Amino acid sequence: MPHYDLVIIGTGSGNSILGPEFADLRTALVEKGVFGGTCLNVGCIPTKMFVHAADVAATPSASSRFGVDEELKAVRWRDIRDRIFGRIDPIADGGAEYRKLHEDNRNVDVYQGEGRFTGVKELRVSFADGRPDEVLTADRFVLAAGGRPVIPDVPGLAETGYYTSDTIMRLDDLPQRIVVLGGGYIAAEFAHVFASFGVAVTVVNRSGALLRQEDEDISARYTELATQRFDVRLERKTLRARRTDTGVALDLEGPHGAETVEADLILVATGRTPNSDLLDVAATGVTTTETGHVIVDDYQETAVDGIYALGDLSSPLELKHVANHEARVVQHNLAHPDDRIKADHRFVPHAVFTSPQVAAVGLTERQAVARGLSYVVSKQDYAGIAYGWAMEDTTGFAKLLADPSTGQLLGAHIIGPQASTVIQPLIQAMSFGLDARQMARGQYWIHPAMPELIENALLNLPLD
Repeated sequence: MPHYDLVIIGTGSGNSILGPEFADLRTALVEKGVFGGTCLNVGCIPTKMFVHAADVAATPSASSRFGVDEELKAVRWRDIRDRIFGRIDPIADGGAEYRKLHEDNRNVDVYQGEGRFTGVKELRVSFADGRPDEVLTADRFVLAAGGRPVIPDVPGLAETGYYTSDTIMRLDDLPQRIVVLGGGYIAAEFAHVFASFGVAVTVVNRSGALLRQEDEDISARYTELATQRFDVRLERKTLRARRTDTGVALDLEGPHGAETVEADLILVATGRTPNSDLLDVAATGVTTTETGHVIVDDYQETAVDGIYALGDLSSPLELKHVANHEARVVQHNLAHPDDRIKADHRFVPHAVFTSPQVAAVGLTERQAVARGLSYVVSKQDYAGIAYGWAMEDTTGFAKLLADPSTGQLLGAHIIGPQASTVIQPLIQAMSFGLDARQMARGQYWIHPAMPELIENALLNLPLD
């Protein structure tokens, strides 16, 4: 039973913890999947590479409004796929090789197997190749084992077969028809990708709106636009999945009764769940929320002294930039136990890389109402700025919430081209306490560029 100074479970953001300050510690890395974690292998990076290809493929569909007549000749799916994973897979392999073989990691042991706690600070690792299990103990643990797709309890789904975001990007051939089960960010991004590549997309969602975690105005606009582009079935209960002579089918129940959608394949995009149950964290005394997220304090430490957690395992935000921030906090606190720092989750932004893009930071309007806050709202359409004219954008807008007396921004929400980039100055203003008046008037705004969307939205705020 080998004993370590430190065991890290998960090689996504957890892998970044091992800097030079830990070189003299006896350390173990445990990874049940592919080195590099969700973001590198099945999440942020490959999906955004697919999204960029989709954006390129979608250009001809809107080019005629500019007096440019373009045609999409072909989408070479395998070339798109292989370009992406031909770059990503070597990075994953190289990360594993570096930890196993490089001199910098002479005190690091890599266990490529599935870990499960069997006692307090006692982890059993099982190997797929039939090797005997090994039991590891350690003074300190970092739990960074991420999450996995949620599979809804739909009769016949397992027998029919389905894909998730973990598997859909490795398809050998582009389908002609796809049904996407879900209405969140994963569903929105993949619906855009496949529709841009010429696939007939049906989106099935149990609620009455898509991206309903966003501000209501953003969700409503995206739902409106998605309905124009995809076959969107809202307020549907999925009764069963089944195979047909030509592919697969979902039998639904909706506002107008029973209906069926048919496709070549099903993409399940109904959310993700943390892997705390697979680790059996309760066996080591670590506590979780009702959703299974590991409970941590401001220092990212769990209920057990010396056991830290980070990323999707403990954060319902499920964002790589959050996991990276938390990894830096954990790294510092492990190296400096007498001078620990707290994680900062005050102004966490996010973006949805669909079309149009969506980005947000801070409170939605319904959250501001629920908290009883005093606030004012402004909106600025892309169509109201010069670059919006250049893009012929008639649907995008920015929405800001601010405290009417102090001018401090409470929330920012954008739907439109490059929303994920355009929002960054607002994140900076909120993080450093810059009020809307100072931000609007205290600097130059390049004309005629897209940041004028933000300038005008700030100027439109009815502040005291």
